[in-house]
Amino acid sequence: MPDTQALVNDFLNKLRKRKIEGSHATARQTAELLRSVISQQRVPYTNQAGALIDAVRAVGEQLIAANPVELSVGNIVRRVLNIIREEDLSLTTAAMAGLNLSAASDEEDDNERRDHPILSAAALAAASRSTLRPPSLQTLLEDAPGSAAVPHTSSSGGDSEGKSKSADRSSRSRKLKHDVIEAVNELIQEIATCHEQIAEQAIEHIHQNEVILTLGSSRTVLEFLYAAKEKKRSFRVFIAEGAPRYQGHLLAKELVARGLQTTLITDSAVFAMISRVNMVIVGAHAVMANGGVIAPVGLNMVALAAQKHAVPFVVLAGSHKLCPLYPHNPEVLLNELRSPSELLDFGEFSDCMDFGSGTGSPTLHVVNPTFDYVPPKLVSLFITDTGGHNPSYMYRLIADYYSADDLVLQRKPTGN
Repeated sequence: MPDTQALVNDFLNKLRKRKIEGSHATARQTAELLRSVISQQRVPYTNQAGALIDAVRAVGEQLIAANPVELSVGNIVRRVLNIIREEDLSLTTAAMAGLNLSAASDEEDDNERRDHPILSAAALAAASRSTLRPPSLQTLLEDAPGSAAVPHTSSSGGDSEGKSKSADRSSRSRKLKHDVIEAVNELIQEIATCHEQIAEQAIEHIHQNEVILTLGSSRTVLEFLYAAKEKKRSFRVFIAEGAPRYQGHLLAKELVARGLQTTLITDSAVFAMISRVNMVIVGAHAVMANGGVIAPVGLNMVALAAQKHAVPFVVLAGSHKLCPLYPHNPEVLLNELRSPSELLDFGEFSDCMDFGSGTGSPTLHVVNPTFDYVPPKLVSLFITDTGGHNPSYMYRLIADYYSADDLVLQRKPTGN
C-alpha cells in the first residue's frame, strides 16, 4: 500500500511537528486517514475483520506515539476498531439467522415456524450492539427481541449447508469492508457536525439577562453562545484572556463581530468577577472515563472559583473527545510543556539563567504547561452532541463507543 503509507507518514510528520492543533481537526483527519487505510487494505477470504483490525491497530499505534498528548487520535482509532467489531458481529448474526431460518423453512411446519419468528434487520443490529456492550441497568431495561436466540439446525443437508456457508463467506468478504467504510463516513460526518449538534441545546441552558464566563478560545463555545443569541436570548459574556497564548482575545473579537455583549478580563480577575456570573461555560481538550477534564491551562482555577461561589461549571465536548482511559493509566500523557518564549523574551532574564556554563550563577526555570486537569467533582454538567450528562454517567456513555479489547493501544508513550 504505497499510497496509504505515504499518507500515514505525512500525517505522522504533522503530528510530531504540532502542525495540527485542536481535537476537532485532529479527530477528523485521523478518521479520514483510517478510512483510506481500510479502503486499500486487502481483505483475505477468511478472518476479514481480524485483518482490518490488525491494519488499523498498526497505523493507530504509530499515530498515538507521534503525539500522545493529542488524545483524540487514540479515541478515533478505538472508535474505528469498535466499528469493525460491530459490523462483523452484525453480519455474522444476520448470516447465521438466515441460514438457520432457511433450514427451518425446509424441515418445520407452520406451527414450528411460529416458535422461531424471522428476525428483522433492526432487531439483529440491536442484538449485536447489546452483545458488544458491557452489562448495565440500561441494557437490562432495553426491549430485547424474544427471538434473539438463534435456533439450532439439524445435521441433515450437509452439501447444501456447505454451499450456503461458502456463499455466505464470499458475500461477507465483499460486504464487510463496504459496511465499515460507510460507518466510518458516518463517524466523519458526526465529527463535522458536532458543533451544530451541541449549539442546538444552547436555548435550554442560557436564559435571559444571564452573565456567562469562559476562558480562552473554543469554537464549540463560540457556536454555543451565538446559537443562544440567535434564539433571541440577551446575555453578557465575560472572557478570561487565557495567558500566555491569549486565545481569549480571539474569542472576544469573534463574539463582538457577531453582536454579543462581551467583556474581556485578565485571568487574575476571575475570582473577583465570579460572584457576578450565573454560569461558566468552557470547552475541553479531552474528557476522561472518570468524568475528569483535560482543558487549557487556567481552567482548574476557574472551576475552583465557580465551586466556591456555587456557580454551575458546564463543559462542552463532542463525542470524539470522550476518552476511555483514566488519568491514572500509565499510557496517558496528560500534559506537555510549551516554549518559554511565550512567557518572556530570550534576553530579558538571560543573566538569571545557567546554560550549562558551569559558572554557578542562579538558575531560572521557566515552566509553561499546556493543559490543566479538572477533577469530576468540579464539573456540574457535560453537554455533548448526544445531550447533557452528569460526570458520573460519562463512563457509561464511553462504554457505548469503545470495546474493552481496544483500550490499551500503546504501552510506552513517548513525548515531553
